[in-house]
Amino acid sequence: MIERGFEPDYSPAAEAQVRQLSEGVSPPADRRDLRRLLWCSIDNDDSRDLDQLSVAETRNGATAILVAIADVDALVPCDSPVDRHAHTNTTSVYTPAEIFPMLPERLSTDLTSLNEGEDRPAVVVDMMMNGDGDIASADVYLATVRNRAKLAYPSVGAWLEGHAPAPSKLAEVNGLEDNLHIQDAAARALKESRHRRGALTLDTIEGRPVFDGDNVRDVTATGRTRASDLIEDFMIAANTSTAKFLESRGFSSLRRIVRMPERWLRIVSLAAETGTQLPPAPDGRALEQWLLAQRTRDPERFADLSLSVVKLLGRGEYVVEEPNEPTPDHFGLAVDDYGHSTAPNRRFADLVTQRLIKAALMRRDPPYTHEALGAIAARCMEREDAANRVERQVRKAAAGLVLQRRMGEVFDAVVTGSSPKGTWVRVKHPIVEGKLDVRANAVQVGDRLRVRLTRVDPPKGFIDFALV
Repeated sequence: MIERGFEPDYSPAAEAQVRQLSEGVSPPADRRDLRRLLWCSIDNDDSRDLDQLSVAETRNGATAILVAIADVDALVPCDSPVDRHAHTNTTSVYTPAEIFPMLPERLSTDLTSLNEGEDRPAVVVDMMMNGDGDIASADVYLATVRNRAKLAYPSVGAWLEGHAPAPSKLAEVNGLEDNLHIQDAAARALKESRHRRGALTLDTIEGRPVFDGDNVRDVTATGRTRASDLIEDFMIAANTSTAKFLESRGFSSLRRIVRMPERWLRIVSLAAETGTQLPPAPDGRALEQWLLAQRTRDPERFADLSLSVVKLLGRGEYVVEEPNEPTPDHFGLAVDDYGHSTAPNRRFADLVTQRLIKAALMRRDPPYTHEALGAIAARCMEREDAANRVERQVRKAAAGLVLQRRMGEVFDAVVTGSSPKGTWVRVKHPIVEGKLDVRANAVQVGDRLRVRLTRVDPPKGFIDFALV
């Protein structure tokens, strides 16, 4: 963390600020009281920093989707010591060894977390969905909410997919099972609508270290479920709605974009290898049709193909959009108004967006100038890259501890990166990425290879392979 320019510890002033906090914040009287609704959270099994809740309602025959976002600004004033720490790091950093939260745990896992059974202040995005799966209208307001059940992706996903009984917490809350079915149907309608517009079907997997006490025993794959898709689709809708809200109020805002892919021709080559001809210019709808066909034709290899396409699309960026001055679209999501607003405990960009929303609601001047937002966007991008490097190095250190007993073995692999700095591959089991000892441009992203493990240095996070 220190080598990458992060502050892993909080300043004495920030720690003093946290000590002075009471057991919470009393919501103003003019907040809407929505504690009666069947709010629930769905996150990873071990997540403790709960940023959002969701619930669905039927209104006049149409479906309303409500997303409650933790009101972090209520306890973290702008330019306070805790806020300055958040501005420095801009993100929580999640490693297998330790989590470095952007906000002190007293806040992120307690007072500003939407914990089960607790009354919490929130920013609510209230969206009405039409019969085509589009958000027809949206309202944003402040409210008080209560999380009725803390749920997890694996168990809820297995239940929604019909592979397991409902989690016990669903039965404990009258009506929650039915509400989650409504949420699931709404999420699928949102997804279908986006994909008709050219959003991309991608199914990547990640390696998750498995510990036996303090020892890393394995690195296993974690995939997507219907529960994780539900939350993703709701968050995309909420992030789009908040971006449009700020534009309607004449506020500049931080936007998250993925530009037209510069490496489109390599994507065209990957498609050609399967007998499909994509247009010479980037075309989201054509790319989506090919991805859907490949998922049906070769489901076992679709995760590798998805990873290759993600790498070739390029990374997301933060930019500042002024009212009526459109920025580039988010190519992968097929939306043209998209920001980050739903994770203010974990990302500074979301906390900044929350402050803009609250200023707009209260008809105050924006708390940040256009120039300040530009500097924040650049800082968040730079810190995001640094956080990715920290997380990747520690993941590779964990993987190295597993692989050091397998020197000389041969693995199936897919090329995940190719640049003048080197070539990287990912092997299937354990889910591990390493550097390939090969001359520049000898292979390209998406190529499938056989590789031999030649070097492992866990403390440095080095894993090297040679082409067989």
